[in-house]
Amino acid sequence: MDLQKQTVPAPAAAAEFRASDADRDRIADILREALAEGRLTAEEHAERVEGALAAKTVGELEAFVRDLPAAHRRRPAPAPGPPAALPTVPDDNVVAVFSAAARKGRWRAGRRIHAYAVFGSVEIDLSEALFEYQQVVIKAFAIFGSVEVRVPENVSLHGTGGGILGSFEVDALDSGDAEAPAVHVDGWAVLGSVEGRARRGKVVADILDRVQRKVDRGLRKHLDR
Repeated sequence: MDLQKQTVPAPAAAAEFRASDADRDRIADILREALAEGRLTAEEHAERVEGALAAKTVGELEAFVRDLPAAHRRRPAPAPGPPAALPTVPDDNVVAVFSAAARKGRWRAGRRIHAYAVFGSVEIDLSEALFEYQQVVIKAFAIFGSVEVRVPENVSLHGTGGGILGSFEVDALDSGDAEAPAVHVDGWAVLGSVEGRARRGKVVADILDRVQRKVDRGLRKHLDR
């Protein structure tokens, strides 16, 4: 009796694997390097970072750096098999409708923050926040209201958005530290305002700690000679 041939499913291509936080951070590093080299404008960088944070698969991530030389450098071969599943980090939503809402003080800033001000005001103050991610995207929408974003003066800050009978103003800021957090503000102001600025005198302490540790190591090496 003839036996029917069984079809063995082909293994999934690497591009179809679900993207991990490590994958997203790698793409963000390539995009940040391209911005520093002048290969991308600030607007292109912000748009690609936002897309990379929303990407679900490795293939979707790679599309954002396919035209950049750094993406084609040799990397260590990945371990066989699909990457381990990581828990999804929920977005943080700050909503004010005919009211006021704020995130400030010592709080943990997520990867994506959505701010909605409708006939109200939203304040997002990152000057004392704990940055768990190097790239933070804030989607701000002000309709007959206002969204105010404040960041420490030693991080990077960029904005891409617009106003319709309103104002969208983000004071660009570039940190001298390659490991500093980068905050991207995007959205619209309709008969309202979206504003992003650095809060002078406020800094991310852990960046200073890393710098101090490097200085201490350098001094120890010098003294040991």
